[in-house]
Amino acid sequence: MPTFTSNDAQINYQTFGDASKPALIFSNSLGTNYGMWQKQFNHFKQDYFVICYDTRGHGASSAPQGPYTLQQLGQDVVNLLDHLNINKASFCGISMGGLTGQWLAIHYPQRFNHVIVCNTAAKIGQEQAWNERAALVREQGLQPIASTAASRWFTEPFIQSNPTVVENLQNDLEAGSSEGYASCCEALAKADLREQIKTISVPVLIIAGQQDPVTTVADGQSMQDSIAHSQLFEINASHISNVEQPEEFNRLLQSFLSE
Repeated sequence: MPTFTSNDAQINYQTFGDASKPALIFSNSLGTNYGMWQKQFNHFKQDYFVICYDTRGHGASSAPQGPYTLQQLGQDVVNLLDHLNINKASFCGISMGGLTGQWLAIHYPQRFNHVIVCNTAAKIGQEQAWNERAALVREQGLQPIASTAASRWFTEPFIQSNPTVVENLQNDLEAGSSEGYASCCEALAKADLREQIKTISVPVLIIAGQQDPVTTVADGQSMQDSIAHSQLFEINASHISNVEQPEEFNRLLQSFLSE
C-alpha cells in the first residue's frame, strides 16, 4: 500500500483506474477506513481516477499525538493531491469526511470541480460530548464505542439482513487507534463552519439520510440554505448511506459529477 508524509502523519492511500481520467477522491467517516468505499471505487474506477485514503489516525495511516484540527484533516487531502500531481479533483466525504469537504470548498475552491458531502453538517454534535467521547476512548479503548456503532450507522433492517458487513465495520473500528479516534473527536469538537460555508462557490451535492440520527435531514437543509450552488438529496438510509444504499448513492454521484 502506498503512503506519503503529510506534515506529521503518514497517510495511507490507494488509487483505482486510469490516472489520465478525471480525479475523484473519497474521505472516510470517523472510526472507519477507506475500505468503506468499496462499492464506490469499484463502480467509478471505469470513468474516474479514484483516490481513497485513510484519514489520519485511521486505518493504516499513522496516529500522531493529538488533538487534531479540521485544518489538518483538510490539508492532508491537498497534500495528497500535490503528491499525486493532481491539480483539480472532485471530492466526496461522509460524516467527518463531509466536514473535511466543506473546509476544502471554503479554503481551496480552485482545487475542486465538485464537492459531495454526505451524512454531515456544518457543525456535528456538541463540543462537550465530543471531548467526553475522546476522554472515554483514551481511557477504555474503542471496544465500548464499537459495540454500539451499528445502531448509529445503520437502520435495523439493514443490520438484520447484512450481519457480515456490519460486523466487519465494527471490527475495523475496534481494531483502530484509540489516540487517532480521540484526536479526531477533538477536531470535531472545535469544527464549526456554519458561517464560513456561506462563502462556498464550488458546486456542492449534499446527501442526507432520512433515518440518520446523527446528522439529520434538517442539518442537510441548513447547509443547502447557506451554500449558493448546492443541491440536497435525501436517501432512505441511516448514517453510512453509501454502504446501506450503494446503488442509489452511486446514481446520485454519477448524475452530479456529469453536470
